[in-house]
Amino acid sequence: MNATLTRFGYPHANVREYDHWVVLIRPVQPTPLSCVIAARAEVESLGALSRAAAGELPEVIRAFEATVRVLAPAQKFNYLALMMVDPNPHFHALPRYADSVRLGGIDYRDELFPKPPDVLRGLVVDAPTLAQWQAWLAAHWRN
Repeated sequence: MNATLTRFGYPHANVREYDHWVVLIRPVQPTPLSCVIAARAEVESLGALSRAAAGELPEVIRAFEATVRVLAPAQKFNYLALMMVDPNPHFHALPRYADSVRLGGIDYRDELFPKPPDVLRGLVVDAPTLAQWQAWLAAHWRN
């Protein structure tokens, strides 16, 4: 298990696992249902990923987008591969919403839409709500 998976709460934060990638609920939620799509590999650059890992990534992204759209009306998806603090390949997968999103009886706004997201700034989401979102994503996952 690589350092990035550990940093983002693997295995506790798991939404879905693939051969080469793991989808984790993001601990700080810039937008509702934000996740991290992290490589299992012990490499430290996207270019060092195997062809198999690179080939599996579009499948993971398609499933993530389809799953989020079952739960909330995302207009766009942003994927950021910053790797400044966490060394292994991973993407911050952020659904983007033009209008407020109602989840669990609470309205959430994507305050920066349509501007770039701020991955350091999060919505006010308590631990039980985050766990509920994680469970919803896992239960509705689309393959």
